Parts: sequence; structure tokens; C-alpha cells
Amino acid sequence: MKQSDTQQRRNAIVDWVNQHGTVQVETLAHHFGTSEVTIRKDLSLLANAQRLIRQFGGAAPLPGTPSVPTADKGKAYLGAAAAAVIGQRRKLVIDCGSTTQTLLPHLAALDNLMVMSNSLHVANVLTNNPNEPTFLMTGGTWDPHSDSFQGAMAENTVAAYSFDIAFIGASGIDVGRGTTTLNELTGLTRTMAASAKDVVVMAESKKLDERMPNLELAWSQITMLVTDDGITAKDKQRIEAQGVTVRVASRKGEN
Repeated sequence: MKQSDTQQRRNAIVDWVNQHGTVQVETLAHHFGTSEVTIRKDLSLLANAQRLIRQFGGAAPLPGTPSVPTADKGKAYLGAAAAAVIGQRRKLVIDCGSTTQTLLPHLAALDNLMVMSNSLHVANVLTNNPNEPTFLMTGGTWDPHSDSFQGAMAENTVAAYSFDIAFIGASGIDVGRGTTTLNELTGLTRTMAASAKDVVVMAESKKLDERMPNLELAWSQITMLVTDDGITAKDKQRIEAQGVTVRVASRKGEN
């Protein structure tokens, strides 16, 4: 391959990482049509050139690079609305996912945080904040499908702590039952919910039309749903009737 082609690929890798956040080697190899060995070499060289951060299994943007993937900037209002409920509470557990990541920019100004997560992306962003929190990693078995740690070890780690708030995303929502998912690895999310005084689910209103086969959290396990103004009055009332506070954020950015 010509050197110019190699440089073009490496520049494109940096752009891809900056756009998508934490990215795995396997994903990059597939996207750029090259081997994982080549991608690992590229990432090492780019990290040495201080153009990205090399981390377990992939790469992440440098501190100061917008950390929320471009495709998810449109739901940044959910992060702002969810952050507004923190108040003086400082012990947080944050599940993996692009929606919960919208919370991260709003944590930068908060002092004395203790945060646990199963996401390397969350770890990378928060440990590079000016007000670096006490950060705890769940450990466990790496799940490439969710870009997070899962399994019994992660569940045992979370269960050993008590949190003020758990911030959790949702693949789908069943108005009559709770949050749903295609993934059968629901144990860690349930453990996070059980270990927190309050459970805040962050989900776009379109998830109300995306019911998945596996129930993840029942409404009885959820304190608040943070969603957008696409939710219908009927669905909002049905969820609130099950004891859940529904916080509606404007998609124009006004809570």
C-alpha cells in the first residue's frame, strides 16, 4: 500500500474514533477492510503521536474531544434533564450505552463524585475530567456487543456497593411492564438497580414503540423515566400510574 493511502486510513481512523467514541479493533478492521493486526499497529502509532488514546481492545478520543458520538448529539437534552435530578447526591452507577453517555458532560462540574460503570468509554471520559471523580470499574467479562463488562464478577462488584442513583438506558419500553431488551445479559442492569436508592431510566420516546422480548427492569424497580416530548399523554399517564415519575425533556433542549 502506498504511504499516502496508509496516512489517509490513519487520518480516517482518528475521525472515526472522534465521531463514535470508544471503538473496538474488530469494528475498525471491518469498517476499513483491513486486518486487526494492521489496525492495532495504526492505533499504536496514532497513540504515540497523541492523536487518540489506545485502550483495551480498541481506542478512544483524546480528552477534550467531544465525547458524545455525533449520532447521539441529537439526544443530548436527555443528559441535561437526567443530570438535573442529581442535586447533592454523589454516589452514581452508570450503565453502558450511548444514551447514558449523554450524561457525562454534565458531571464535569460536580465535585466529590463517586462513580462506578461497566463502560470503558465512561471511564475514559470521567477520569479525564478536571474534577476527576473517584471512579470504580466493575470488571467482569468483556461483551463486544455492548462494549462493556458483564457477568457474575461485575454483578458481585456492583452488589458490594450502595449508590444514590443508577442511570440506565433501554433498548425498548413496554408501557405496561417496564424496560425491555434483546440481550439476555440482564443481570448486571438489575444488580445496578437493586444497589441504588433511585433508578433513572434514560430513553427516547421512540423506544416506546420498540418492545423487545426480554423484560429488563419492571416499573416497580424504576424511580424515574427521563424521555422526550414525543411521548403521548396516554403513555405518560400509564407509566405514572405505576408509580414512576416521568420527566419530559424538550427535543429543542429545554427541560
